[in-house]
Amino acid sequence: MEPVSIADRGPAAPAGRAARPPATSRAPADAAHPARNEITPLDLGLVRATRINRSAVERRTATLTGRRTVKKQWQAGWLLRAITCMDLTTLSGDDTESNVRRLCAKARRPVREDLLQALGVADLGITVGAVCVYHQWVETAVDALSGSGIPVAAVSTGFPAGLSPFAQRLAEVHASVAAGAREIDIVITRAHVLTGNWRALYDEVRAFRDACGEAHMKSILATGELATLTNVARASLVAMMAGSDFIKTSTGKEPVNATLPYGLVMARMIREWEARTGCAVGFKPAGGIRTAKQSLDWLILMKEELGDRWLRPELFRFGASALLTDVERQLEHFVTGRYAAAHRHPMP
Repeated sequence: MEPVSIADRGPAAPAGRAARPPATSRAPADAAHPARNEITPLDLGLVRATRINRSAVERRTATLTGRRTVKKQWQAGWLLRAITCMDLTTLSGDDTESNVRRLCAKARRPVREDLLQALGVADLGITVGAVCVYHQWVETAVDALSGSGIPVAAVSTGFPAGLSPFAQRLAEVHASVAAGAREIDIVITRAHVLTGNWRALYDEVRAFRDACGEAHMKSILATGELATLTNVARASLVAMMAGSDFIKTSTGKEPVNATLPYGLVMARMIREWEARTGCAVGFKPAGGIRTAKQSLDWLILMKEELGDRWLRPELFRFGASALLTDVERQLEHFVTGRYAAAHRHPMP
């Protein structure tokens, strides 16, 4: 089988390229999600043939954001788009019901009304993409978001380490789905990647996908703990073969979380997967994305590598807690010419 090497691939081809095979058996999409990714048999030949050229990745990411920038009203537009792609998240040990409800209120109205009026977008109904919480707070978040159309995502499977007994991890997925979570963020066993046990990784992720039922599944690879970019690429492929609807960089708890090199590798694997199967898999960078400038860098990466479809919450999310505050501050600067103090844009 032809090896996959990131050094051999250029920017994304235009939408509708002839190389994309037609999808024939995918589930219908709803308003919040695209069609599900299909579960396919594990292809060890493809996994083992995949190699990543680190120097090529670093060259690409070093030049990517330097060659692309947005200013003035275009920057404001991109920042509003970033808000719609956020999984607004609270994963703290001191979370309380009131904090979760405040977070959900912010998810419904993420930008102050006066700023929306000044920007001329008050009638667009801008909300975040989802609210992400621990299982304990799923029912609270579902109740607080009732009628908004904003899905609740639950981190699961022994988050963040993923080392709980397997039956317990499966039960946690079932419990969160039963409580109303429409998205489940699972964590993989890193040891399967580090030891090259791709069959074990595939079986694990497929079992989690089965447990998710109709809820969409995001597989957290914990990229900062996988040692090499080649491991990141191979883990991405296996997770997609096992039916992941999204692949996600990090839990946010690792020493190194979302970086553009990791994101580039994962985006290229998503592109390869769509070309081979016709299935569009989503991407979620998480951990360490705190500034509006960083959010623009990630949106540029998505547009350059995957195209405009991946600039929407159906296929792209930020895992974010502090990011929204800085984005709102930048929008206020665009409207007023002054930077606001962070307390003018409160979060829980």
